[in-house]
Amino acid sequence: MVLVLWRPRGLNEAIPTTLGALLVILSGTVTAADLGDIGSKVTGAAITIIATMVMAISLESFGFFHWMAAVVYKKSKGSGKRLFWLTNLLCFLMTIFFNNDGSILITTPILLLLLNKLRFKHKQKLPYLISGALIATASSAPIGVSNIVNLIALEIIHMDLYLHTLMMFVPGIAGLLVLSLLLYAVFYKDLPKNLPKISSTSFQETGIAHPLQSIPEVKSLRKKGRIMLLVLGFVCLVRAGLFLASYYNIPVSLVAVAGSVVLLAWRWFYLKINPFDVIPKTPWHIFIFAFNMYVIIYGLHNIGLTQKLVHYLEPLVSGSLFQASFIMGGLLSLLSNIFNNHPALMVGTITLTEMHLSPIMLKTIYLSNIIGSDIGSLLLPIGTLATLIWMHILKRDRFKITWNQYLKVTFIVIPPTVVFTLLCLYFWIKLVFNTI
Repeated sequence: MVLVLWRPRGLNEAIPTTLGALLVILSGTVTAADLGDIGSKVTGAAITIIATMVMAISLESFGFFHWMAAVVYKKSKGSGKRLFWLTNLLCFLMTIFFNNDGSILITTPILLLLLNKLRFKHKQKLPYLISGALIATASSAPIGVSNIVNLIALEIIHMDLYLHTLMMFVPGIAGLLVLSLLLYAVFYKDLPKNLPKISSTSFQETGIAHPLQSIPEVKSLRKKGRIMLLVLGFVCLVRAGLFLASYYNIPVSLVAVAGSVVLLAWRWFYLKINPFDVIPKTPWHIFIFAFNMYVIIYGLHNIGLTQKLVHYLEPLVSGSLFQASFIMGGLLSLLSNIFNNHPALMVGTITLTEMHLSPIMLKTIYLSNIIGSDIGSLLLPIGTLATLIWMHILKRDRFKITWNQYLKVTFIVIPPTVVFTLLCLYFWIKLVFNTI
């Protein structure tokens, strides 16, 4: 983890985790049978996330980044404060449509493109970039399919997407609203009242040329918009299909792959872009990193880590669900910021399965873990893989955000958001399931 977070000379995070996983395997802590078990839990989730990332890459090919930057600017109507709320809405929707990592990969370049065109100073860019990253990552809490680690944990806990959404969507959305309001209060003085006037077509003059620009009949922003809305409509249908598949016990990964194949074929037919171009663009190292972290955590589980946690935590969580939710939500927030939320949620989920808890109590405390893993992990920029990707994109584009600038925001907004969301979850479960 030191090497993952330090990344000397830009070391890819998959390399130290691969070395760590190999050491764990060579030590005999993880057996071949364990690797098969890990593979069965990780494969479906990984395929689903890869498929949604392929759809995100396809959107880029259609010129979605440039089009969306122009649309967001137009809808802001010259108001910097309105632009702030539209930024948050965009990041939320991209996470719901795709996943938190895909959302960061899509929205960060869009925001950088837009803010650079507006010629904002460094300080003026911070509210939009930091808020966008926090909302994009935290938006993976309401539905399980928006985060690879959530999907894998769902397999371990034997919980489908339908039940996860029923129990978590309302508390998750309420938490996001509070987070947005807190971010607005923090950045209120730094938000510009008025935006510079620029032409919407100027967004096509920078970066990658707009692919639709070469097609005479779709040169206007309105006609491009129709195409983009059709593509987004299709993505929404695929997203809905994931929940239907989960409800009828159809592999979610099958629906996700089918949707990405159709979108790639559509792009191939319409833009004549070879579908195999997505192979080098897909961040495969993310999945290598995830698999390796699960191997390492599985090794820790086999030598007694989760047994120790069960021994100390079970007396605390088996009595009061209210107390249990805050203990586990706080613990997962702490572990996520120290070790990253992937291994932290894995440890927390395995620990829960070894406690003697009722089904409703098990699932509710698991969702408290999700709140700690998806929202509480944002206290430090190393808490999630999505924020690590975000920092990498900013560094690549030569935009520097210091830890001090990041922590000045997160230490104000994240703790109260976690507490509020945990409270919402407790009372929502009490209302819906008439239990506790």
